[in-house]
Amino acid sequence: MREGPDISIVAALIGNPACANMLTALLSGPALTATELGQEAGLTPSTVSGYLARLQAAGLIAIERQGRHRYFRLANPDVAVALEGLMPLAARAGHLRIRTGPRDPELRRARTCYDHLAGDLAVTMFDRFVERRLFARRDGKLSVTVEGRRFFVKAGIDLDELERGRRQLCQPCLDWSERRSHLGGALGAAVLEHICARGWAARESKTRIVRLSAAGEQKLGAWFSK
Repeated sequence: MREGPDISIVAALIGNPACANMLTALLSGPALTATELGQEAGLTPSTVSGYLARLQAAGLIAIERQGRHRYFRLANPDVAVALEGLMPLAARAGHLRIRTGPRDPELRRARTCYDHLAGDLAVTMFDRFVERRLFARRDGKLSVTVEGRRFFVKAGIDLDELERGRRQLCQPCLDWSERRSHLGGALGAAVLEHICARGWAARESKTRIVRLSAAGEQKLGAWFSK
């Protein structure tokens, strides 16, 4: 008798093109309606509800209700990490989306990975954090060092509060475009919020793009490099 989690159900849903398109759309963070997700997946209103029910039953999405309206989001950050982790595998196998254009370089430069920063800029920032020994790696796990705690607390990020949450504080998250890690976990989300709160960057509505002004990028670079 085989034991352990059965990944076949989840894998089959993620492998379904319609489901994959809807899950990828939710990677940008904001919850979406069934109509919006149906448009992303190319589904009619009469068929999208069935797919959403299967995704919810598998624990991949959750529903938020506001009055008569229902909004869908990824069930938890682990779903986002799994999706982002599959992207390098798909790229290496040559399974690339046909739709390309000027947004592609912007997505590679800076984008959201669910609720934290991804892309070339995020990878560079994470590398610099590690070089400065703000994080320590051991047995594949990431932890904040004493110097790291001082750095983030000075920036106004409450690590004690983050650690009281149910989510892992920090973890390396494989970046699909750079094939190297950026910072994930509760701290990764807090860092993105810190960057946006300072006015260095802003999330572009209805996309995963994070836009930085020239001044914002300079200030961000000075912050993680000093």
